[in-house]
Amino acid sequence: MCGITGVLHLNGESAAPVVLKRMTDAIAHRGPDGDGIYTDGPVGLGHRRLAIIDLSPAGHQPMATEDGRFVMVYNGEIYNFQELRIELEALGHRFHSRTDSEVVLKSLAQWGPDALNRFNGMFAFAVWDAHKHELFLARDRNGIKPLYYTLDGERLRFASTLPALLAGGGVDTSIDPVALHHQLTLHAVVP
Repeated sequence: MCGITGVLHLNGESAAPVVLKRMTDAIAHRGPDGDGIYTDGPVGLGHRRLAIIDLSPAGHQPMATEDGRFVMVYNGEIYNFQELRIELEALGHRFHSRTDSEVVLKSLAQWGPDALNRFNGMFAFAVWDAHKHELFLARDRNGIKPLYYTLDGERLRFASTLPALLAGGGVDTSIDPVALHHQLTLHAVVP
C-alpha cells in the first residue's frame, strides 16, 4: 500500500526531520517494509514502504536520481511500467531496481509533468527538483491513491492519510459550514 508525507516551507524555514518522522510514524501500517525521510532546506519528504514488485533495498524511498537532482516519494502502481522502462533505457537511462517507482522517477526526470500522460495506473507522488527548488505533487486521474494537503500561507503539507497530515501539526480542523452544506446537499465540496 505504501504511504507518503511531506512539507514545503514557503518562508524558507528548514523542514524538521522530527515532524516528518511523526507524520510517517502515523502511517506505519501502510508500509511495514521500510521507511525513509529526506530533507533539503525548506522541503521534507517521508515514505513508508510496502515492498511488492522488488523486495530488495534498491526500492527504498525517498528515491533520488543518480545526480541527486530529483527526489521522489511515491505510492501506487503503474501497470505499463515495463514498457516505459524499455523506452527510457533506449533513451540512455540505467536502472538499479525492478520497481515501478524508479520508472516513475526517471519518467519525470525525462519528460517532466508530461510523464503523467504516459502513466497507466493509480498513484500519488511528490518530486522535489533540487536544482529549481520546485515541488511537484500529483495523483492519478481518478483519485484512487489519496493525497491530502493543506496550505496555510507559510507551508504546504501533504500525506496519504488525514491522521498523518494532522501529525504534522498546525492544521486547522474547524468545520467550514459552507463546505459541509455542499457536501451534505451536493455530495461534493464545491470551491
